Amino acid sequence: MNQAHSKSRVAIFADVQNIYYTTRDAYRRNFDYNAFWALAMEYGEIASAQAYAIASHDPKQRQFHHILRGIGFEVKLKPYIQRSDGSAKGDWDVGITIDIMERASEVDTIILLSGDGDFELLVKHVAERYNCHVVVLGVPQLTANALKESATEFIAIQDSLLR
Repeated sequence: MNQAHSKSRVAIFADVQNIYYTTRDAYRRNFDYNAFWALAMEYGEIASAQAYAIASHDPKQRQFHHILRGIGFEVKLKPYIQRSDGSAKGDWDVGITIDIMERASEVDTIILLSGDGDFELLVKHVAERYNCHVVVLGVPQLTANALKESATEFIAIQDSLLR
C-alpha cells in the first residue's frame, strides 16, 4: 500500500449504468468491480462505497446487485420510469451529488466511477471546498473532458479494469 495514502479514508460512488454502457460501447466488455476494489484500496481505508443502479426484475441484474454487495458496496436502487411519451428516466445524478456532498467532509479521497460531464461542477467544488483528492474513473473516449480536467486525478478504464 502506498504510504502516503495508508491512513486516508476513501468514499466510492459508482454510477453503475454509466459504467456499464460506456465499457460495453467502447470495449464490448464489462467493468471488473473486483479489480476496481483492489485499486481503490490503494488509496486508503474504504469508509463507504455506494453503487447506484436501476431496479430490475431481471434475475441477472439482481444477481449482479448481489455480487456488488458481496464486494462491499451498498447498492442503491431506483425504479426505471417509462414516460407516457415513450421516453425513459432512470439516472441517479442528484442522488449521487447529495451523497458526495454529505460525505466529502468525512473523507480524504472521493472516487467517482462515471464519465458523466454533469458531475464536473460537483467534482471541482468538492476538491476545492473540502480539500478532497477526487479520483474519477471513466472510459477515456466517453468521459467528458471537463470532468477529466476537474478531477484531481483521472484513471482511464482500460484492460486491467475489464473482464
